[in-house]
Amino acid sequence: MMKNPSAELVLGLSSLILVLQGKTNGQGQTFNDGGKLQLPENYKIDWMKSLNDNKLLSEITLPGTHDTMALYGGPAAECQAWSLEDQLKAGIRYLDLRAFAFEDKLYLMHGIVYEYSTFTKAMDTIKSFLSAYPSETVLVRVKPDLFDKSKVEGLVEKATANDPNIWVLSTMPTLGKVRGMVVFIQKDSFTLGLPLNETDTKGDYEVVHIRHKEEEIVLNLNKALNECGTASIVLTYSSGTGIGTFEGMFLTPKRVAEKIDPWLYSYLQLLYNNVPNLCFGVIAMDFPGLDLIQTVIDFNNS
Repeated sequence: MMKNPSAELVLGLSSLILVLQGKTNGQGQTFNDGGKLQLPENYKIDWMKSLNDNKLLSEITLPGTHDTMALYGGPAAECQAWSLEDQLKAGIRYLDLRAFAFEDKLYLMHGIVYEYSTFTKAMDTIKSFLSAYPSETVLVRVKPDLFDKSKVEGLVEKATANDPNIWVLSTMPTLGKVRGMVVFIQKDSFTLGLPLNETDTKGDYEVVHIRHKEEEIVLNLNKALNECGTASIVLTYSSGTGIGTFEGMFLTPKRVAEKIDPWLYSYLQLLYNNVPNLCFGVIAMDFPGLDLIQTVIDFNNS
């Protein structure tokens, strides 16, 4: 387990950020709800290329998306604006796919909402990206959704059988072993790939007050500091929704992200400027902008 000697300083900075609540508004593109990706000139799509081959995958801070394919379904369901291909080009390296098995096919969903894609189509997109950028690695969590959840793993195995570019083992590899590969992440009823350690506790996704959500993120990222570099991939969500609650009923995923993403950018920037050598594992976000994604990536460059 990677114990960070700067943990006390991080906790102190976290408290300071919460005290300075209204004064940490992110600058630049921290939140994005535009449909088409526009990359700046010289944007480093293959950002993992510069990382050491001997680094464990669990020692890398990775930008990810929560409910990666949730582009459709209205305000209550939509969590992302960019297509899967654009998310990968923007630097996202952890994907959260919700799969529903029906008649021997895996449809990608957000709850009961069909997201106009299938597992096979998503994998084709990922493999095409990795073919163009073989220095990269993409972590994929397949979460069985709705009913017949027990069928999902078998259909995934069938669709990916004998593919040498997919990591399904539970042992933590070094980055050098999995460049150009899809790495599955296991949890609950899906048992292919690396084990997952989520810092969130039950109910953390429910947002009634933005301030409380920020406090939860700080606590969960502090947990992640002590879990990086272990035999599991550590995951922290910055996403949330008030849908389904009374007080937060108008806090859609997008409205939460509009507030959280600029704040998270400022939080991470302050940490990076004071204690750059930190590892948080995966940070899964809704509607992240390029500057927020790049700030997550920057923790690997110190």
